[in-house]
Amino acid sequence: MSSGEKDIYQKAAIAPQASELSYVKTEKKHLDGDGDGADGNKGVYVEGVSDTEEETAQADLGITGEDLIEMENKLGSMSLERTQIIMQQVREMHQHDQNFPVHVLEQIDTFLGDPEVLAKPEHHRELIREMKLEALLVTENSPYAEVRAVVENTDDVNMPSFTFRVWFIGIVYVVIGAFINQLFEIRQPTIKVTSEVAQLLAYPAGKLLERIMPAWEFNLFGSRHSLNPGTFNKKEHMLITIMATVGYNTPYTVDIILSQFLPQYFNQAYAADFGYQILIGLGTNFCGYGLAGLARRFLIYPSYCVWPGSLVTVALNRAFHSESDPAVPGPFKRMYSWSRLKLFTVAFGAMFVWFWLPGFLFTATSTFNWISWISPNNMTLNNIVGSVNGLGVNPWPTFDFNVLTAYSYNPLVVPAFGTINQFIGMIVTFFMIVGFYWTNTWNTGYLPINSNHVFDNTGEAFDVQKVIDNRGIFDPVKYQTYSQPWMSAGNLTVYFWFFAQYAATISYAALFHSREISHGFKGLWRSLRRQKQTEVNEDDLAEDIHCRLMRAYPEVPEWWYLLVLLFAMGCGMAGIGAWDTYTTPAVVLFGIALGIVFVIPVGLITAITGIQVTMNVLAELIGGAWAPGNALAMNYFKAFGYITTAQAIYFSTDLKVAHYLKLPPRHTFMAQMAATLVSTFVCTGVFNFQMNKVPNVCTEDAPFGFTCPGINTFFTAAVFWGTLGPKKLFGSGGQYNALLIGFPVGFLIPVVVYFLRKKFPRATLLRQFHPVMFCYGGIDWAPYNLSYMWPQVPLAALSWFYLKKRYLALWSKYNFVLAAAWQCGIAIAAIIIFFAVQLPAVDLAWWGNTVSYEGCEGTACTRLTIPYVGYFGPAPGNLP
Repeated sequence: MSSGEKDIYQKAAIAPQASELSYVKTEKKHLDGDGDGADGNKGVYVEGVSDTEEETAQADLGITGEDLIEMENKLGSMSLERTQIIMQQVREMHQHDQNFPVHVLEQIDTFLGDPEVLAKPEHHRELIREMKLEALLVTENSPYAEVRAVVENTDDVNMPSFTFRVWFIGIVYVVIGAFINQLFEIRQPTIKVTSEVAQLLAYPAGKLLERIMPAWEFNLFGSRHSLNPGTFNKKEHMLITIMATVGYNTPYTVDIILSQFLPQYFNQAYAADFGYQILIGLGTNFCGYGLAGLARRFLIYPSYCVWPGSLVTVALNRAFHSESDPAVPGPFKRMYSWSRLKLFTVAFGAMFVWFWLPGFLFTATSTFNWISWISPNNMTLNNIVGSVNGLGVNPWPTFDFNVLTAYSYNPLVVPAFGTINQFIGMIVTFFMIVGFYWTNTWNTGYLPINSNHVFDNTGEAFDVQKVIDNRGIFDPVKYQTYSQPWMSAGNLTVYFWFFAQYAATISYAALFHSREISHGFKGLWRSLRRQKQTEVNEDDLAEDIHCRLMRAYPEVPEWWYLLVLLFAMGCGMAGIGAWDTYTTPAVVLFGIALGIVFVIPVGLITAITGIQVTMNVLAELIGGAWAPGNALAMNYFKAFGYITTAQAIYFSTDLKVAHYLKLPPRHTFMAQMAATLVSTFVCTGVFNFQMNKVPNVCTEDAPFGFTCPGINTFFTAAVFWGTLGPKKLFGSGGQYNALLIGFPVGFLIPVVVYFLRKKFPRATLLRQFHPVMFCYGGIDWAPYNLSYMWPQVPLAALSWFYLKKRYLALWSKYNFVLAAAWQCGIAIAAIIIFFAVQLPAVDLAWWGNTVSYEGCEGTACTRLTIPYVGYFGPAPGNLP
């Protein structure tokens, strides 16, 4: 730090009452001159604009002082006429956008709706100035503070990214990570190497190669390359991270093939054929790329597609490579000068050390169900407050940050309105569960209140082997001698709101995102007509700087992604058709058709809220109805419907990261393709070894804990939805037919909200209500509960409502870096705990590790006991 910079920090510490704007201006003057000379700083101060007006603009527009100064320097380039056109587009684009500041929209309404503003601009100087600043902010940076916080609005087109270092480190990390993740995928407890770990370890690996690799040059694809092009840079780092992200995602085929092959499941020997495994693996792994690439104009290019989860990845990258870390004002009237990297290091170390407490030493601090300790065997108390088997009503349920993100999303990353809407949804549906349970609706009183298991009429786990023949096909005679499947009150509520959420997704997208979808199709049509990218359309005047900067690089044509989709479809259809699967290859087409319908609405909701609508239940419902009695056909439909959509969203996140980092699109494309191809072969080889060489795999007698809890659940769902079929459960006369009311309920909720917003356009709370996220709260039960959701609320409020509003510069600099640090600290600590103590079976048995599972929290207590006859519901032989 220079002496001049030290002097600035000292002055700021002496005068902590100075505003952020005045601090930034002081820094500019001290380092660059007096601010109005011939040294390039003319324009930092706007003639006739007072400090008070600048601070007002800063507060009104929700921008930091540094961003304000940058925009003020460009005010002369923004005419009043262009501002008007841009603001009209901004209003159309963001009128339903919960991430966009509502007070800015109100200012835009005033600017556009009052003819006096344009007729007599001299009387509205401050409003016009703020609108010009907003227009510049939208076009020269991003309209969102969270994006401006971590994404730079500049690019160096000469920065190398397609380097030997990327491919060497990336492929090695993909092989290692895919091997570990697949090896422990079937273990209880499992272990996962996350992309955050790869991103963390890629930096020292890149710096090592920077020091030791020779600078040999060579020609490749007509360009000159070097083994060591110099400093390991942010683009190389991010490409490695993207390769790891897609490579660490184990293929869905492990569930399908192991449940097919093993004798305790469907016992189909042909599933051991490596060719069949590879074809199905390539088919399910690459279909998502085709949809993600074809949906880029809807999900990647628009600025309103923020993809909040991607901002953590970008923030960590910036922490390692940022060259600028100015001090920022914050609470307690202090200036905070820690660099992003220093905060990351300290927060990472603190979380790494802390996680040993809830993760191993004192697990009761993780599942802190202290109210249950008062009376562990009290059924009513524990069903309401229990964190393990209850509904989790607990004001302080955990000291473990991992609990907040174990089943949901990081509250520091997801916009607070998404967290709050989910919480409201859980509160409302809490009473639905209680109503089902205490009225014994559908015999729920004989079962645990909040379990995701399927039960028989004795309250035991439903044994699917008792209703299928040796081919895995439904046997009605065996079924009549056994039992109907029964579900808990929590699980019934989850299914109701799953149905509601799917219908709400369609109606919400049609009502609130029709403009965005229409604009995306127009862009796709222009692309198919081969309209040049250099042509400027009037609809693109409000396009952000990131899209314009990306035009410097050749784009990946749509037909590349279409070829990937066709290749994947061909592999899937060949695998299904060439072996005796009892399934038509057309199932691939039907499954992908479901993905095509939902990828844009689901993608838009995920891009804006950071929370993904999962399609598994809808795919099971449709697949089971399409091929009743055939569990394998349902599995294939689910794989090419649900998994394709999920992967398209997953890959789109990486495409947005590449967009933010200005990675050449074709480099990203090749990195994703190569990593997925390598990962598919590695994972297929590993699970092939496990199913053929590990004795008693997926049984209680399996070595190394390879008991396959996930595959057991997958097999049960396959029989439940495929063999028994949705008609028996939800069809006419089915026991749970009434739950289908969720579809019209979900469809109508966005319609009601839409018209209420039309009637009350200035109702801020109504604007922040998100119907799909509200429905999402209803599926957050069974086996999860309020003890997982409630702790997110105060943390989200502290970050997004308090710090972001009052200390925007501090929040912008540190929020996402802190989120990345905590995630990395937990991931690394969990890996070490697993290998150091869990794998060697080190047992720390004491009260602090057992108290959370005593009484009803150890074995779920039910409200009613099984009748004297030994079962509830219809008698065997009289089952519907």
